[in-house]
Amino acid sequence: MPSVGRATLVIRRFLPLYSANVDKGDHGLLARWAADCAERVLIFFEDEFPGDKRPREAVEAAQAWACGELTVGDARIAAFGAHAAARDTVRTSARAAARAAGHAAETAYVVGNARHAATYAATALGGAERDWQRTQLATHLWPIAFPPRQKY
Repeated sequence: MPSVGRATLVIRRFLPLYSANVDKGDHGLLARWAADCAERVLIFFEDEFPGDKRPREAVEAAQAWACGELTVGDARIAAFGAHAAARDTVRTSARAAARAAGHAAETAYVVGNARHAATYAATALGGAERDWQRTQLATHLWPIAFPPRQKY
């Protein structure tokens, strides 16, 4: 058997998150859930940059994609804008809020990014946020949103 390098192991570890076998309905549910998680923390970014709408537009893009009103390409563009906005801030909660928004929009093309939106939202709000997040998502989607941590 050929040896498997560390990079291959990392790819195999994360591949299920990025190519999770979910139907279109569940993909939409994850995108809406990611948008809800991000929307709860947008205030941290908007308080610091009231005129910068990029993270808000990313959340709206995730919601619109989930409803079939936006293309994946347009959602990606909104995600890039939110991540650029995150780079413009130094406050941890504001940066986490913008990152949550970006990952929510990215869920349109990579279903596993929903978990990153939730993680950044929890970073902005604190640990109790995870309890709320779990109550908002169907339990059959928890393995995608809250995958078990693996050790190498």
